[in-house]
Amino acid sequence: MRLRVVAVGRPRLAYARLGVEEYAGRIQRYAPLDLVFVRKGEELLPKAEGHRKVVLDERGRLLTTEELYQRLLSFEGERVAFLVGGAEGHPEAVREEADLLLSLSPLTLQHELALLVLLEQLYRVLTLRAGHPYHRP
Repeated sequence: MRLRVVAVGRPRLAYARLGVEEYAGRIQRYAPLDLVFVRKGEELLPKAEGHRKVVLDERGRLLTTEELYQRLLSFEGERVAFLVGGAEGHPEAVREEADLLLSLSPLTLQHELALLVLLEQLYRVLTLRAGHPYHRP
């Protein structure tokens, strides 16, 4: 599985920037990862062309880590793009193109924090797939 994370805006908060760097590096040990930053939500879809699209949205499906793992297994062998909106969320056109609308929490998360949580969960899912003990249910 080839992963791409497309996010509106580079993390400016120090903790988010460091966390994103840390988890992006960890993910690379288990799967190829492209981390792409765009300026506006309208730029997300072109950067995800040719990929399955998982759109992070507060109105999306809440999945457990195991359910996310199973869903990603169904995309095995494909390119998967995770789209993270900015402070204003996603344009409706982005939601309409989603193969999966995913909510990370019933809480509204600041977009830099959402990016960090997503990367940690992707790392967790990949270590689960590899049989690594990082994930403990």
